[in-house]
Parts: sequence; structure tokens; C-alpha cells
Amino acid sequence: MTTPTTPGFALHIPTADLDPDPLDPSQIVSGTPEVSGKVLSESPDGRQLRGIWQITPGVVTDVEADEMFVVLGGRATIEIEDGPTLEVGPGDCAVLREGDRTTWTIHETLRKAYAITLP
Repeated sequence: MTTPTTPGFALHIPTADLDPDPLDPSQIVSGTPEVSGKVLSESPDGRQLRGIWQITPGVVTDVEADEMFVVLGGRATIEIEDGPTLEVGPGDCAVLREGDRTTWTIHETLRKAYAITLP
């Protein structure tokens, strides 16, 4: 197990300030979704990331990392190619596998806290 580079801390996620993180235009299927986020901690080898991510309504595609997240606010439908369709909202925990091809339909601005493991 790697040791995080960030000391312990507490943060109120629903009101935390986030930084703009523009989407690649090729990922946008419909609408004008805007993404913002903040990495809160990262392991020394860069493989373990923990943070906050937010997206406004619209439809986008993505190729996922190995991720677990908890939705703090908003609602979305996540369609996993050759897999299940996930309906997520406040309080829901979801796990995505590395390489999953997804289509996210964001119904209400979604904010999540995440933990990602990179290869």
C-alpha cells in the first residue's frame, strides 16, 4: 500500500470550491455540460487519486478508470457498454472498472467524491 502525500484533513464536499476541467468536445453527445473538480490527495507514485468531481446537465461519453465514488448531489444515468445501466443520486455509491466505456446522462448537476486507482 502506498502512503498518501497529503496529511489528514476534513472538507465539506457540497460547498468545496472546484477548478474548471474542460471536457474534450468529442466526449459531448448533447447539451453543454461543464466539468469541474479538485484532486484532494495523490499517492507518491500517482496511482491513487482521491477528489471531487462535478458535471452539469448533458450527455457525455467516457472510458473509465478503476473508480469508486459516492454521489453527494444531483442525478445521472450511467450506461456501461455491454454492462448494466446505473441510476445514481445522492447517497449512492458506484464502482466502475478500468476500461468501461460509458455514456453519462446528467439529469441534475452531479457532484461526487471519488477514489481512483490507475494502472
